[in-house]
Amino acid sequence: MKKNITAVFILLLLFVFSLSTSAHFQMLLPSDEVVMQGEETTIDLNLLFTHPMSAEEVMDMDKPVKFGVYHQGESKNLLQSLQPIKILEGDAYAASYKIKGFGDFIFFVEPAPYWEEAEDKYITHCTKVVVNSMGVSNEWDHELGMKAEIVPLTRPYGLWTGNVFRGIVKKDGKPVPYAEIEVEFFNQALFPAIKGDSYRVIEVPDDTFITQIVKADGNGVFAYGIPGPGWWGFAALLDGEKIEGKDHELGALIWVKAYDMK
Repeated sequence: MKKNITAVFILLLLFVFSLSTSAHFQMLLPSDEVVMQGEETTIDLNLLFTHPMSAEEVMDMDKPVKFGVYHQGESKNLLQSLQPIKILEGDAYAASYKIKGFGDFIFFVEPAPYWEEAEDKYITHCTKVVVNSMGVSNEWDHELGMKAEIVPLTRPYGLWTGNVFRGIVKKDGKPVPYAEIEVEFFNQALFPAIKGDSYRVIEVPDDTFITQIVKADGNGVFAYGIPGPGWWGFAALLDGEKIEGKDHELGALIWVKAYDMK
């Protein structure tokens, strides 16, 4: 009997540890983040809720509350363009959008709250990504007014490996002092359903390398040096209003892509 209790206790510890080393990230990935003359102007977007580095699973998404794009002072509702898909057996969404005109296009999503039974809480990650057209940089730092938002201080495209990405964490439009930001690499080779550049599978020395942690300063400003090519997600996890009496994790997320110099 004691041996059985000990075995169950060890399994529970391993389960809890695995949760702590594999962060949840809402993903909003375009097939191209910079569209230049002569290139395909219709981009594909994948929306999924997953562990981007470890690819342990893709959690089932309900239809988002908001999904749209901001360009030249106007926001456009793209909810009707979403199509349900499966990625690693999880419910996800895809959409296509034709880029017209010059400048920055800020795509954003507010997903429906996700119930995480293992942590006894709801999770909502307000996420955005910037796609540039023709190299005209004009609105990449525009604040959308999301419930939680990372406003970039570094242009979030045209990044080299080794560039330092900086941003301000905001909640309800106000900076969040000393916010904690989780950073993860999108281990794209582990997600064959998502088309994109070809990358090798990144292996980690131990689980502490899966999710990087940085803290913002007293003004909500953080910085992170990007160590390798590919997509990187930045997630500031904040306290949201309770839902049905349960705790609510409100996340502010942004995705950026870096390239190696050749």
